[in-house]
Amino acid sequence: MKEEVVIGLEIHIQLMTKAKMFCHCSTDYIGKEPNTNTCPVCLGLPGSLPVLNKKVLEFAIRTAVALNCKINQVSRFHRKNYFYPDLPKAYQISQYDTPLGVNGYMEISLPESKEKRKIRITRVHIEEDAGKLVHEGDITSSPYSLVDYNRCGIPLAEIVTEPDFSSPEEARIFLVKLRSIVQHLGVCDGNMEEGSMRCDANISLKDAKTSALGTKVEIKNMNSFKAVKKALQFEVDRQKKLLDEGGKIIQETRHWDESKNITVSMRSKEEAHDYRYFPEPDLLPLKVDLKMIDEIRKNLPELPEARRKRFIKDYQIPEYDAEILTSSKALGDYYEKAASSYSNRKVLSNWIMGELLRNLNEEKKEIEYSPISSENLVGMLNLIDKGVISGKMAKDIFEKMFKTGKDASQIVKESGITQITDENELFKVVDKVINENPKSVDDFNQGKEKALNYLVGQVMRYTKGRAKPDFVFEAIKQRIKE
Repeated sequence: MKEEVVIGLEIHIQLMTKAKMFCHCSTDYIGKEPNTNTCPVCLGLPGSLPVLNKKVLEFAIRTAVALNCKINQVSRFHRKNYFYPDLPKAYQISQYDTPLGVNGYMEISLPESKEKRKIRITRVHIEEDAGKLVHEGDITSSPYSLVDYNRCGIPLAEIVTEPDFSSPEEARIFLVKLRSIVQHLGVCDGNMEEGSMRCDANISLKDAKTSALGTKVEIKNMNSFKAVKKALQFEVDRQKKLLDEGGKIIQETRHWDESKNITVSMRSKEEAHDYRYFPEPDLLPLKVDLKMIDEIRKNLPELPEARRKRFIKDYQIPEYDAEILTSSKALGDYYEKAASSYSNRKVLSNWIMGELLRNLNEEKKEIEYSPISSENLVGMLNLIDKGVISGKMAKDIFEKMFKTGKDASQIVKESGITQITDENELFKVVDKVINENPKSVDDFNQGKEKALNYLVGQVMRYTKGRAKPDFVFEAIKQRIKE
């Protein structure tokens, strides 16, 4: 049987409000002493009543509008019931059959085919977060778990897609673009590693001939774009192998084990009826004023797609460059700041996409934590343009800048590394190389261009890379002609 991959995503984004969803507790809980950032409301103590934070509603509408959703003027909160230690009320206030936003979409670009795909957004709804379990000890030392309720009540927007993805790579591309959108909207920082953007995936295999859908499996605990792609690909391979061997796919929730690069069974998959949803009695139906929706729509900031088009038009860079540079708000901001004081925008994008992102990826750092500021990058490029250093020297200097945080001028001054600008000094080296390599000179005179490259390389070796390659190239030709 030939199978087709079918994937749908459920993404939770942590909304960047100052207060929690239904109380005045701060959302700044990271690094705080456990269970100190709580109150009777977020702990679900008897007699406490939730009051919706208006900013949560505004941020959620902003997200839903940016995803082309229809906003329901009346939506309802429901209790999602399940018993787990990190949920003090034994239910979560969420939305069920009447969510805030419905029937949206987002377009993604597939790099290989350059095709655009429309991914349907089923719903955008708001809900409160649960607490966090902290596991201590191991099998040999009486393991136990502690509960930290500081995260309880943190506002979330859940974005649920239709099963429109046909490969793990498409899912990754969607998530990268979604993160960029919520960052540009100012509603979420999109940090998957810290959990402010979380993704669960539902995946099944469809019979290519009959279009019959296979059994759905949910995957959790994917905390990076790379992990999402790897986990989904592992699950595709696992399910195909199981079917080829005559096995049966079980509907279940599986956990992505990053250390072993495998998915592991957690529990059987819950259905909606397992949660016993019923309307939240302590909250009235949520009515949204049309003026509020219009105001939010009118004041949306520039989104990644519009920014990408502007980069192509204003900075005259290729679409590929613009796509990468707008993949996160901070990266786009870094490029724009540098471009405001450096005119060769393509050279600038090359250095950012090449050396800078490579070093950041190796160190697992985001652009916000780059040791090289946009001003210092421009400063180094100006030294190349002035002939103080060569492009090859710049790469070595860049590495030192990244490791030390120093600017290029300081490194050049301390190391004494500059290009040789004295033409007489360079001609002496050229003459020396020509005299030492008569065969290469003869080969060049016979039309062998590689011989010239060899001679240039010898000059660069003698000068330890400090000669200007263009000058050396012409100087050798001139001397041989003489």
